[in-house]
Amino acid sequence: MVVTFNVTGGERGRWAVLQVSGELDLVTSPVLRQRVHDEVAEGRHSLVLDLSEVLFCDSSGVGVLIASRRLIRSCQGRLRLILPAQGAVDGSHVNRVLGALGVRRLFHCHPDLASATGDEPRPLSA
Repeated sequence: MVVTFNVTGGERGRWAVLQVSGELDLVTSPVLRQRVHDEVAEGRHSLVLDLSEVLFCDSSGVGVLIASRRLIRSCQGRLRLILPAQGAVDGSHVNRVLGALGVRRLFHCHPDLASATGDEPRPLSA
């Protein structure tokens, strides 16, 4: 069985959205890394990575996510991940991998696009 890796881009309000599908591994992770760099180079510093259709993620994929976080933070930007609790078949593989490695807490994770591109509640001020 051949699984096609694909990254498609779009916009939702002030957010650039990259929808990722397939297997995020040593061979495919450079594609995602380049797409993130391209978005930042074009001045898009609010980025959502929709990983709900990623079927497999290895350490190189996790490395790209952490490097993307670092890059976006260096630009004073915002990075959000879509990691649904219930994904393709039995839950988001990436969600489980990040949780097992203890790095999920580094990311702002959302269950869907509407949640990821919504405004965060602002603290009340007196």
